[in-house]
Amino acid sequence: MKGAIFYTTKYGSTRDYARWIGDATDLPIFDLQRGDRALEALDFVVLGCPIYFHRVFGAAWIRRHLPELRDKPVVLFTVSGAPAGPKLDAWIAASLPQQFIDRAYHFALLGRQSPKKLTWHERVLLVVGGLFNPDRKAGREEIQGFDFMEKASIEPVVDLINTLKARDGPSSVMEGRRVARDHVS
Repeated sequence: MKGAIFYTTKYGSTRDYARWIGDATDLPIFDLQRGDRALEALDFVVLGCPIYFHRVFGAAWIRRHLPELRDKPVVLFTVSGAPAGPKLDAWIAASLPQQFIDRAYHFALLGRQSPKKLTWHERVLLVVGGLFNPDRKAGREEIQGFDFMEKASIEPVVDLINTLKARDGPSSVMEGRRVARDHVS
């Protein structure tokens, strides 16, 4: 099956993951901010989106392209400081249509946040959020920054993409979905 990686990034972490995944899978990579590509020519799509202030950055693009994404497997990797779990799931649910969430294979990858690269407004919001965060460790990370980027974390994403690439075409999508769900933690 033929696929491609589409990503958007705010400060570069998602771009770095997209490039690593592209290098590992030989899939072409496209920046969502630089225009749309022919999704209808693809059998599956990989989407990389950062979580920015508890929302999926790139959600408008996903909603705009729901018709083209409806009948193909979609691998979604999100990048944030939050690990997989109920908090991240709630942010995704608040950002994306349920019909998309139900069909996508989601992988939560940990990113980085450098206060020096943020705008003054973003720093203020993170300081306030960090001070009121009930998780004191996460609150300190919001204020001081963090770098959880790890190239090895793309392995499950790469495995799923390689499984999809090996499929014969859209008729094998349901089997691919079953196999892929076994890879997602």
